Amino acid sequence: MFSTNDIHSLTDFQRNSKDYVQRLTATKRPEILTVNGKAQVVIQDAQAYQEMVDLLESIKKVNAAAVAFGKGEGRPVAEAFAELDERIKSKYGE
Repeated sequence: MFSTNDIHSLTDFQRNSKDYVQRLTATKRPEILTVNGKAQVVIQDAQAYQEMVDLLESIKKVNAAAVAFGKGEGRPVAEAFAELDERIKSKYGE
């Protein structure tokens, strides 16, 4: 996921923060900042971060549904889609 181009010192970030913000916004790639040669923090564009959070929330929901299905909970997909179709029709018409 990270390449050596994505690893920078905290000192360089402090000296060139405007350049970092522009690059992060343009590339949407996270970068690692180091202190004394060791990774300390990861920085990234706010939009890219939100997309990552949204994806993680979706994965959690899918996982919870898979666990529930494994326990025999839930209902057949055809039934669920039929109900969804009825809801859409009643709300928006045919």
